[in-house]
Order: sequence, then C-alpha cells, then structure tokens
Amino acid sequence: MTKKFTFDTNIFSYYLRGDEGIKERLKKELLAGNEFIINPIIYYEINRGLLAINSKAKLKKFKDLCKVFGVLELSKEVLDKAAQSYAALRKKGELIEDADLIISATCIVNDLVLITNNRKHFSRIEGLDIENWFEPGKKTRAR
Repeated sequence: MTKKFTFDTNIFSYYLRGDEGIKERLKKELLAGNEFIINPIIYYEINRGLLAINSKAKLKKFKDLCKVFGVLELSKEVLDKAAQSYAALRKKGELIEDADLIISATCIVNDLVLITNNRKHFSRIEGLDIENWFEPGKKTRAR
C-alpha cells in the first residue's frame, strides 16, 4: 500500500542543507511508489526563510522540488479541521501554533503522513499520522 507524505519545515530544511539520511529515505520512499506533496504552510515558511536570507541556490532547489511534487491549496475544509483541533487542544490546555494546526489539518484532510522532527509537538493532534526521518548521526551538510 502506497503512502502520501508531506514534510514539516524542519525536515525540509534538513533536506535543503544536504542531510544524507533524509535524502536516502526520500529516494527509498519514491522508489517504493510513495507520493509527496508540499503543504501550503510549509511552502510559505520555507519560501519566506530562503527569501529573507537571499539563498538563491536553495530557493531554486526548493522551487524545483515544488514543481515535481506540487503544492496543495489551502481549503475551507482544512481551515475547519484546524479550528476543530484548536478547540479540542484549548479544552485540554495544550495549544500549539496556528501554523502547526493548519499543517496538521492539511495532513488529516488529505490523508498525508507528516514527516517531522517534532513528534512531541504534533502528537497532540488526534488523527494525525507522523513519522520522523531525522537521524542525528547521519546528518551532513552540503558544501
């Protein structure tokens, strides 16, 4: 059974910096026939960060990946789901940032697995499927 994945900002950042573990895992998942799509909030967060530091090479790499994988549109259904998650977390006193609520709602509505290095944070969201591909021992920087 194939899976559909999306990256959290932290994992996408590791990839753009040349993390070998993330690159290897992405290649493995693509070869297995799994799909990837860019979450609209991640698109915004990565795009703004790369523009702010004027990193033309990483921005090109990012935009090229967006062309390959595609970027989801933000929908009313996603915003409704994010609002429901907000209300549930508020009742428990476990709020998280609005951007993360929209990221998780996008995943739930579109049946995506969120690849993140922030399990503790996102595990508060009921119905969200998460995986962590980051392996600190394998991290390398592209030169």
